[in-house]
Amino acid sequence: MKSKVLLAVMFIALLAGNIFFGLSYLAKQKELEGTQIVISTQRYNAMMLNFAKMFIKRVLKADKEVDFETRLKLENAVRDLKDDQVLQLWQQFVNSKDEVEAQKNVKDLLDTIMDKVYIR
Repeated sequence: MKSKVLLAVMFIALLAGNIFFGLSYLAKQKELEGTQIVISTQRYNAMMLNFAKMFIKRVLKADKEVDFETRLKLENAVRDLKDDQVLQLWQQFVNSKDEVEAQKNVKDLLDTIMDKVYIR
């Protein structure tokens, strides 16, 4: 009789422990998912802002014509963003026919980049 009661108490204790640790695991898993989303957002924001900074520094503030290497770096940076809208605006800027169109396209590109940066 004593062994059956002891066995039942141990079973209940083990079951309670499993439930506790299972719920704990689920809570930590949910917390991890939230943290991963935050990290992903921060990486995306950093990439967007780095591209914008490079664009401003090497294109808008340039004293001379932008060289091929700089254009290639900018092209690679914009493609690394994996954002179709930004890429499309970049291509519109690159294919601008005159200075007025280029200025409009630059404004659209930078405005879109700033809109896409997510700030908490």
